[in-house]
Amino acid sequence: MKRMHVHLGVKDIAESVGFYSALFGASPTVLQSDYAKWMLDDPRVNFAISTRGPAGLDHLGMQVDDTAELKEAADQLTAAGTAVLHQDDTVCCYARSDKAWVSDPQGIAWETFFSHGSATVYGEEKAEPAAVAAASCCAPRPDMAAPTTSSSCGPRPAASGKPAAACCG
Repeated sequence: MKRMHVHLGVKDIAESVGFYSALFGASPTVLQSDYAKWMLDDPRVNFAISTRGPAGLDHLGMQVDDTAELKEAADQLTAAGTAVLHQDDTVCCYARSDKAWVSDPQGIAWETFFSHGSATVYGEEKAEPAAVAAASCCAPRPDMAAPTTSSSCGPRPAASGKPAAACCG
């Protein structure tokens, strides 16, 4: 069963954890000095906050239960002509996951992911994979063509300023 994912950038983790814990009537399931996550069942959502980027909406997503669901979602996006950025066995947001990223027509980053383990660090500090080769039949839109690396764990906004893909499940 899929779970909606929302990731917000916040200025102050402690203040935001207090607010969202009161709003959800629950403590975070993951709490670090720069990150918190609630795995809620009503509504069924993976809600995360971090201080790794500017305050506001970082990205939206869909968490899936297995690699077959992840492949199905990525295949649907590819069939629709959307450039898909694949990340396999990546460390992000204190978890190990396989991911497929896209940007919607408004430039909002969407992450579809399957998490298969935990990690002791927020993310890997290494160069990120290229989106899709420009020569392919479904070449990426300009805002997805050249993701840049940030201190976070996923590709960040391209030169256009629109999200190529963001981070974290």
